[in-house]
Amino acid sequence: MKQIFPVILLAILAVLTIISRANAYDIQVWWTEFLSMAGLVALLALTYQKFRFSNLSYFVLFLWCVLQIIGAQYTFERVPFDFVTNLFGFERNHYDRLAHFMVGCGVIAVCELVYRNKWVSGKGMAAFFGIIFIMALANFWELVEWIYAEVDGGSAGLAFLGSQGDIWDAQKDMLMDTLGAFLGSTLFYFTTPKRKK
Repeated sequence: MKQIFPVILLAILAVLTIISRANAYDIQVWWTEFLSMAGLVALLALTYQKFRFSNLSYFVLFLWCVLQIIGAQYTFERVPFDFVTNLFGFERNHYDRLAHFMVGCGVIAVCELVYRNKWVSGKGMAAFFGIIFIMALANFWELVEWIYAEVDGGSAGLAFLGSQGDIWDAQKDMLMDTLGAFLGSTLFYFTTPKRKK
């Protein structure tokens, strides 16, 4: 079961992707959101024989992919997330914040990569590197969103940007990425066995 777990997750993603594509609110937005997820999945599939992450890493990345697929189907600002909005009295849909938090949690895979390849000296340094990596990735992604919105100049660009009128959207998204990275690196630190000397 341990060996086929990533394959099962991949099969579930394939089914969810078909459903998402068939019910997409805006096909241009769907493709834009889907391609980032597809790129990650392709990278993991191509490197599976060379470097196998823990099942925990695959599961965390799977959760982000599911959130991305749902966001691609509805566009992030239109995902039915009203129960959270109403529960906390928010003025905007915070589904995208949850997705950013899961991006940060994906740091566990980065930590595993640098730690098991001995690119860093210990688990603490791997966790630190992972957090810095996620912060840099979050910064880069916000720039990508801004450039895409500027180039597109239309509703698809605004939907991809997903700011929903919040002038601090980029900063809040980066904060959620970073908070997720702190959680993910903590999980890595306490669940990963020490390297054999």
